[in-house]
Amino acid sequence: MRKRVLVPVILLAALLGGALPAPAQTGAEEKAFQEIKLLVFDENWSQALARIEAFLAGKPADSRLVPAMYYRAKCLEEIGGREEDALRAYREYLDRGDRNKSLSQDAEASIIDLALKLYEKGDRSYLPEIEERLNHSEKEVRYYAALRLSTLKEKKAAAKSIPILKKMLAESDEELSNRAKLGLLRVAPEELASVPDRHDDRPSERRVRMFHIQILDERTGKSEFSLNLPIGLADLVLSGMPEDERGLLKDRGYDIDRIIKELKTGGTILEIRDEKEGKIIKIWID
Repeated sequence: MRKRVLVPVILLAALLGGALPAPAQTGAEEKAFQEIKLLVFDENWSQALARIEAFLAGKPADSRLVPAMYYRAKCLEEIGGREEDALRAYREYLDRGDRNKSLSQDAEASIIDLALKLYEKGDRSYLPEIEERLNHSEKEVRYYAALRLSTLKEKKAAAKSIPILKKMLAESDEELSNRAKLGLLRVAPEELASVPDRHDDRPSERRVRMFHIQILDERTGKSEFSLNLPIGLADLVLSGMPEDERGLLKDRGYDIDRIIKELKTGGTILEIRDEKEGKIIKIWID
């Protein structure tokens, strides 16, 4: 399962009998719906989908119809290969105006994920599905849309996430703030470099150790870019780095994990010279 910044959807909460209103229904319909919920809880997606579609064809009561629509969309998403069907099913569920906030937020997040997957497969028509959610009424959805948008390789599209990411930095939730910093590091590191350190007002002996990166023009010696991060965030950046990028750096002789370990044990400055680009990269911790 993917990790989301949204309130996690614990399917168990929706599967419990008291989680949704339950007016009088026929015993057969109730029994069928309970069996569907168990299949969903067990993540038996294919069998659950078949049972849900048969259930919906019987025109169940509204109290079961709307959650069943959500379960159908979830099954289509989890089965894989039916992204367009799943996205359409989530739209249909949201159009019904379900008041279950957690399920509705999860549906919005799934639309974002599915749209991103379809976009990365070459269909640019799905990009607006993500961009539109940057203006969603619920901040959790706005935040998730911004984080996902920041992962795009197309910089012009990814840059639309910057205003939301900057607002996320003000959140008291440290994990959320750190995710925003990672997003800005991908899209606009110069914006992150200008963010004041929250620990500036601490006594010097308690100050957080900082991770510094500076890029200089080898010919002029002038700084072209600098970034200062708490050392804890530097570790977070490394842990979130894709394996293929880490492998590429290792191929060029730079084992990032080893570099950070060495810098933590000493106060030396590591210099990496990129002769092709005429740059000097300096990395140090203090």
